[in-house]
Amino acid sequence: MAFSRRNVKRESVNYWPGFIDALSTLLLVFIFLLTVFMFAQFFLSQEISGKDTVLDRLKGQISELNQMLALEKGNSASLNDTIASLSQSLISAETEKSKLEGLLTAFDAEKNKSGSAIGILSDKLAQQTRIKSEALAQVELLNLQIASLRRQMDTISTVLEASEQRDKKSQVKIANLGKRLNVALAQKVQQLSKYRSNFFGRLREILSKRSDVKVVGDRFVFQSEVLFPKGKVEINQQGVVELQKIAEAILEISTEIPSDINWVLRVDGHTDSTPMKSAIFPSNWELSAARAISVVRTLIDAGVPAKRLMAAGFGEHHPLAEGDSAEAKEINRRIELKLTEK
Repeated sequence: MAFSRRNVKRESVNYWPGFIDALSTLLLVFIFLLTVFMFAQFFLSQEISGKDTVLDRLKGQISELNQMLALEKGNSASLNDTIASLSQSLISAETEKSKLEGLLTAFDAEKNKSGSAIGILSDKLAQQTRIKSEALAQVELLNLQIASLRRQMDTISTVLEASEQRDKKSQVKIANLGKRLNVALAQKVQQLSKYRSNFFGRLREILSKRSDVKVVGDRFVFQSEVLFPKGKVEINQQGVVELQKIAEAILEISTEIPSDINWVLRVDGHTDSTPMKSAIFPSNWELSAARAISVVRTLIDAGVPAKRLMAAGFGEHHPLAEGDSAEAKEINRRIELKLTEK
C-alpha cells in the first residue's frame, strides 16, 4: 500500500509551468533573431543605396572627363595649326635672308671689279651702300623675328607637352572609372543570380514531388497537359493550384530582392509541330502566346504584381526534342518560367 501511494504522488507532478517557461524562452529567442534579421536587412539596403549613389557620381565624373578630353583635343589641334603657320613663316624669312646675303656677296664682288672706275661708280657705290644698310637692317629685323618665332615654338611645345600629360591622366582616370563601373554592374548581376538561386530552390521544394515539371538550365518547364486541356487556353483546376503555390514563392522571394534590381518573371509558351488552324488561333503563335497570357493572369490573380510578369509566345520554333514522335511532341508542349532582369 505504501508503494502504491508513492506512485500516485509521482504521477500527479505538474510539468505544465516548466513547459510554459521553455516555450516563452523559445519565443524570446525567435523574436531576437527576427530583430537581428530586420536590422541586417536595413543596413544592407542602406549599403546598396550608397553604392548606387557612388555609381551615379562616377558616371557624372566620366561625362565631365570626356568633355575635358574633347576640349583638350580641340586646343591641341589649334596649337598644331599655329606651329605649322609659324614654321612656314620661318622658312620664308630664311629664304629672304639668303637672297639678301646673295646681294651683299654680289655687291662685294662688283666693288672689287670696279676698283679702276671709282669715279664713275661712286654714285652706284653710295646707292649700294644704302641698299646694304637697308639689307642689314632687314636681316637684323628678320633675325629678331626668327628668335621671336623660336620662342613662340618653345612655348607652344611646352603647352603641347602639358596638354599631352593632361590627356594621359584623363585617360587613366576614365579607365579606372570604367573598371569601377564594371565591378558595380558585376555586383548587380551577382545579386540577381543569388536571388534567382533562392527562387529556384523555393520552387524545387514546392514542385519536388511532380515528375511532369522539370528544370532546364535556368528555367522551370511545365508540360502543357499539367495546366491546359489539349488545344485550349483555359487553365484547369489542378494547374490553378500549382500556379498559386508558385505565386506564393514569388511573393516570398520578392520581399528579399532590393528595390533597385528591376527583375521580372518571364512566362514562355511553346507548342508542338502540329499545325494549329482555327478561327480563334490561326497558328501555333497565337496558341502559345494565349497560354502564356493565361498563366500570367492567374499569377496576377494570386497576388503577383503585373509589372513583375512578362508573357511571350514561341509557337513550335524552339523545341526541346527533335522529331515528330508522340513523345517529342509531348515534351515540346510546355510552359517555361524564367526569373530575369529587364
